[in-house]
Amino acid sequence: MSKDSIKEMRSRNLRNIAFITILVIVALIALETWYGGKPTNEITYTEFTNELKQGKIASIVIRDDVGQVVTVDNQTLTVRMPPAVTAYQDLLASSSVDVKYDPPSNSGLFLTVLLTVLLPIVLLVGVWIYIMRRTQSGVGALSFGQSKAKLVNPDSPQTTFADVAGLDEVKEEVEEIVEYLRDQRRFSKLGAEIPKGILLVGAPGTGKTLLAKAIAGEAKVPFFSISGSDFVEMFVGVGAARVRDMFEKAKASAPCIIFIDEIDAVGRKRGAGLGGGHDEREQTLNQLLAEMDGFQPNKGIIILAATNRPDVLDAALLRPGRFDRSVQLPYPALRDRVAILKVHLKPRKIAADVDPEILARKTPGFVGADLRNLCNEAALLAARKNKEQIEMADFEEATDRLYLGLRRKSVVPTDKERRLTAYHESGHTLLGFLLKPYDMVVHKISILPRSHGSMGVTQSLPLEERFNPTQEEFKNELAAMLGGRAAEEVVFEEFAAGSGSDLKSATQLATKMVIEWGMNEELGPISLGSDRINVFLGEDIVKSNEHSEETSSLADREIRKLLLAAYERAKKLLIQHRDALDRLAAEVLAREEISGDDLTSLLNQLLPSPASG
Repeated sequence: MSKDSIKEMRSRNLRNIAFITILVIVALIALETWYGGKPTNEITYTEFTNELKQGKIASIVIRDDVGQVVTVDNQTLTVRMPPAVTAYQDLLASSSVDVKYDPPSNSGLFLTVLLTVLLPIVLLVGVWIYIMRRTQSGVGALSFGQSKAKLVNPDSPQTTFADVAGLDEVKEEVEEIVEYLRDQRRFSKLGAEIPKGILLVGAPGTGKTLLAKAIAGEAKVPFFSISGSDFVEMFVGVGAARVRDMFEKAKASAPCIIFIDEIDAVGRKRGAGLGGGHDEREQTLNQLLAEMDGFQPNKGIIILAATNRPDVLDAALLRPGRFDRSVQLPYPALRDRVAILKVHLKPRKIAADVDPEILARKTPGFVGADLRNLCNEAALLAARKNKEQIEMADFEEATDRLYLGLRRKSVVPTDKERRLTAYHESGHTLLGFLLKPYDMVVHKISILPRSHGSMGVTQSLPLEERFNPTQEEFKNELAAMLGGRAAEEVVFEEFAAGSGSDLKSATQLATKMVIEWGMNEELGPISLGSDRINVFLGEDIVKSNEHSEETSSLADREIRKLLLAAYERAKKLLIQHRDALDRLAAEVLAREEISGDDLTSLLNQLLPSPASG
């Protein structure tokens, strides 16, 4: 069906709806006029009885419970009589009024039947005709079997690979798709076949959807975009019908790209989980499998899909011939974060002191979406202060907001709590400066309360990212983590509740060292970690051979030994450098927050010759 015919049908349907609406409004107005209208000469029944007793009524004609009254002075009035004739018959009989009863008329009955019976039937027939026309034409919300895939015009402005930063290796993987769509003969003459499907796998915010848009923009071919949840509805068979319709449209536009976002919504393992599978979802998946690689070949159609849960996808969906290639989008490394920040900083007015490399080192673990949000938060903060440019201080505050939450000015700690927090954070800072785990540099120390529950923070920045830390570096990190609690014991000989998060993080690290990485003395090179199975995410219930209770007890002792050794090491270093600890805590109490070069200069003055520990 052409676009012109669809538009004509839509306009005709709108005219029909307008006509039916006007008809209903006219009928309601007529009904209100017939039943609700009040004549200007109408009197109440009470007024009628009073005038009747006073002898002011000459005659009355009653018809359909409405009385036409003629007074002695020749005035004509109207009165609505009670429905029961016996209610007023004796009153009229006892008076000298001339009473006449006319037979009931059929006009009111006809209108009542018309409005209460015929009008609803006409409306139902009209709605039914409208539904049938909409369904047959294949337009509108009532065409359940039609695909919801959105077609992106290749001639409109598109995202390109230049807009995708920090994914150089990934872009190389998908560039051959673009080259194939541009020049298929280059590949076919060598007998090469382009992958039919590419699965983009990565954590939320790593750029899966952005990369798909860039592929479409570079290839300059029709691009169909749809979410996995758009296939499945409450009606049985709708999902499979939508899959068929989507591929029929794609074949008519080949060569083209189909992008299915969040494919795990429709591609989960069949027959798995508690209570079995969902029949409608499995039918949709079966139809998708048949369309991707069935008896009918799909030449010129490339399927792109994105998910952050590849572990729950059905095995038949991942096999070669359907998704031939799985492209992993990792967390951006330091250099990648610098490149991403430069892209997001380019359209903004930034001051000369803004250094993308420092921002990248301050944001380990941030994905592209996080970095974009960071730049936007800094811009909002600068606009709130009526600045002409975004300064580095705005990025510092935005980073603290994202990591720690808002500053809570309403929280006023006591003097004892401030001293405890100052020494706690000073313990972290001194040990971080002395031990330098992962070659990290202490960047900030603060005792300002934050909305995430922290009364203070010590922040370190890596000189360079480490991807394979050693056992000694992990031990240094454990000692630095426990430096705050150790400082509390050395100075106050008591502990505060603020060490809870430090103990949790240190225990998790020590557990991984023993259970997963074999960094212990007694157990040796053995991994006791097991993959978690979640049946609610589409996994089957499986039995695994657990290790013995003796091994578990030995692992617990090794974890405890690591933590105690790190804690004793932290206390020993803080006692050895007690003077530097006191001076740093006093400076923190006076200034509340020290960062950057000021903190580095202060630490160099306090500890001119850092020990190795």
